[in-house]
Amino acid sequence: MTRNQGFTLVEILIVVIILGILAAIVIPQFSSASNDARLSALANDLQTLRSQLEVYKIQHLDHYPNVQSADSGVTWAASTANFVARMTGKTDKYGQTSGTTFGPYMQNFSTNAFNGLKTVRVDGAAAGAGTDGWRFDSATSRLAPDDNATHAAL
Repeated sequence: MTRNQGFTLVEILIVVIILGILAAIVIPQFSSASNDARLSALANDLQTLRSQLEVYKIQHLDHYPNVQSADSGVTWAASTANFVARMTGKTDKYGQTSGTTFGPYMQNFSTNAFNGLKTVRVDGAAAGAGTDGWRFDSATSRLAPDDNATHAAL
């Protein structure tokens, strides 16, 4: 009597079921890890941006990029474009972009890891509106992520 070598259909089904159970346990862990990585990147970018804002403030007569120093004698309106230009370009101590004394403080604004935007909004809707990557509140001098209300509290 010869015996055939191999697995029975029941044995193969048991192995497939075990692999399915293991996959159901492991896959959610990977999606959680990617969310944790995005949150870590967001916190890291936010820390870098805030520290560069403080360096700007120190070098510009205690003013943030949304404020033109009154000492310059230049009329200036706060805007998002001015804010970004001052952080990514060279300025003088009054914050005028025609200067070449200070900066640039960054090559460009980091991309928000959750909404993929790198735009900056000065004032306007509260942080967490999701319309920009970042929001600078001139009343509190605080930069925050703009993707959702939870991250805006970082």
